[in-house]
Amino acid sequence: MVQEKFCEGCDQSNKCQEIYRKLGNVKGPSVALKVIVAFLLPLVVFIVSLAVFERVFANSIGAEGLRTAVSVLAAFVVTFVFILIIKVIGRQISKSR
Repeated sequence: MVQEKFCEGCDQSNKCQEIYRKLGNVKGPSVALKVIVAFLLPLVVFIVSLAVFERVFANSIGAEGLRTAVSVLAAFVVTFVFILIIKVIGRQISKSR
């Protein structure tokens, strides 16, 4: 492994290993939900809203390029509003603790 070769000549390699072992055993709150809300959920909201707007604008906007542009713009707006709502909710939750 590259890391083993890198640490091979170091006189402090045991200290590094001990520090990483201690960090691995630290008890703390899970960040999985925060990561999902911060990264995955906005992507899902964007993709779903883009699909919905494509269907909504399918009959009203004839030009495919214009329909796609309007749908992408609308999906960005919906995603941005969603992110703002999530931030407000997160601040309210952190204030109540």
